[in-house]
Amino acid sequence: MKEYDVIIVGAGIAGLTAAIYVARANKTVLVLESKIHGGQIINTFKIDNWPGDYGVSGANLMQKIYAQAVDLGAKVEYEDAVGITKKDDKFTVVTDDNEYIAGAVILAMGTEPRKLSEKQTKDAGKRAISYCATCDGALYKGKPVVVVGSGNTAKHEIAYLKNIASEVYHIHHDDPIPEPAVAVFVAIGRVPNTGFLKDFVKMDSKGYVVAGEDCHTSVKGVFVAGDCRTKSVRQLVTASADGAVSAIEAVQYLG
Repeated sequence: MKEYDVIIVGAGIAGLTAAIYVARANKTVLVLESKIHGGQIINTFKIDNWPGDYGVSGANLMQKIYAQAVDLGAKVEYEDAVGITKKDDKFTVVTDDNEYIAGAVILAMGTEPRKLSEKQTKDAGKRAISYCATCDGALYKGKPVVVVGSGNTAKHEIAYLKNIASEVYHIHHDDPIPEPAVAVFVAIGRVPNTGFLKDFVKMDSKGYVVAGEDCHTSVKGVFVAGDCRTKSVRQLVTASADGAVSAIEAVQYLG
């Protein structure tokens, strides 16, 4: 089994920022990512709240951060972490393909969209289901669509789609899906990608890893960064800040 100083689970902005800081501290670092590096922000066409790079696309921003981390020495493997154990002062991170050893672990898995209920999924039938209006909205130009959700995300999806679709219906979770709609855009919140951590670290009732601003979890040597942490503000800058803090704390833990 390959051994690293730090293993980071997740290659979104929190995980890749952490990788940059760990690598700059001259520690070996492995980043595990189950899908594609960049996280949920790669689906954003234009970012207006990232300091110093106004209007950058999510994909371009994350590609630059990824390239920086790799250039500094971070190793990235596209494998799905399915479990973590601790023995003495070492951690074993198990993926669907391999096992890796580390002296410290940073959890940065982020969140994923909450899925439609079984009732609404059945109601949707053969209609297309999307979780990103900016990604898929153009496919339904001049056609009626429906947005499911009641929060700010749903409001943003509706505002975006009104410039594209012929009609935008707005319903809440479990409401019947309007017959004319040809596509369903889901905006009913997000859930943390922490299922594989059950009984390993302390989590709240919603599955977020419990940690304060120092990013320390209930397990010594395990840190958490980004949207999967218990926190009141989830933004690009706060995820990146978590990445820096968790990396610095991990390096100090290693000594």
